[in-house]
Amino acid sequence: MIRLDRVVTLSFAASRRSDTRLSGRIPVLMYHGISHDEDTGRHPYYRTVTSPQVFEKQMAHLHRSGYSTIGVHQIRREVEGPAESAQLVSITFDDGYHDFYVHAFPVLKKYGFTATVFLPSQFIAHQRRQFRGRECMTWNEVRELKESGISFGSHTVTHPQLRELDASDVKSEVSGSKCSIEQELGAPVDSFAYPYAFPEEDTEFKGRLRGILADAGYTCGVCTSVGRVTKQSDPYFMRRLPVNSCDDIRLFDAKLRGAYDWVSHPQKWAKSVKSWLR
Repeated sequence: MIRLDRVVTLSFAASRRSDTRLSGRIPVLMYHGISHDEDTGRHPYYRTVTSPQVFEKQMAHLHRSGYSTIGVHQIRREVEGPAESAQLVSITFDDGYHDFYVHAFPVLKKYGFTATVFLPSQFIAHQRRQFRGRECMTWNEVRELKESGISFGSHTVTHPQLRELDASDVKSEVSGSKCSIEQELGAPVDSFAYPYAFPEEDTEFKGRLRGILADAGYTCGVCTSVGRVTKQSDPYFMRRLPVNSCDDIRLFDAKLRGAYDWVSHPQKWAKSVKSWLR
């Protein structure tokens, strides 16, 4: 299968050099499951599972390339600060799957990396629960990871498409998840990840959601819009770079260096068309 986004991205990568620090941009990697059970039934662009072997290779590449990891809550401070020689990356995981604990964390620990995991709080419990047919972590595992340097943020309570809810339900999803995680971890939760495709074309909804997040006590957040974080980025809806098993090291490195940022334009156009047709 010819993957158009890979062909175009590698063409960009070959035609120009980009550095995450000199360009004032920080890549935020978006992972979901780290598992041997890959979602091969979908186009590579839409897959959300990365095999443990591929994940190991990607983290080894970050280490060889001299990257240091930062939490989502640190991104704004770093991107607004003076350019430095260090290359920074933020690694994020959505959905709180148990395979993060089993497969991802040992690799992160091996390379001295940290990460931010966003939890849909209804599916994290003292007994193991499932979300979309996949096992999630327990609170004991989450606490163990927190003690080892992993950060946690909110991914709502039930993982709904927030745009389809009324304001009161959005507030419940946003504040309820934050409250549950804070009670279990005994620490403040300041970051939020938007579930599903982010409706960036709906400026009215974005404004309302930003206000709800701020009122609930969040200071930052990430979404599914493609790109890297800059000084101009909205701190509540910072862009990320999706990663899965189909990302070989050439494509993975090109994403880190900015050659994949072009995807944000057709992505936004497609969302606008879908919204208009709805």
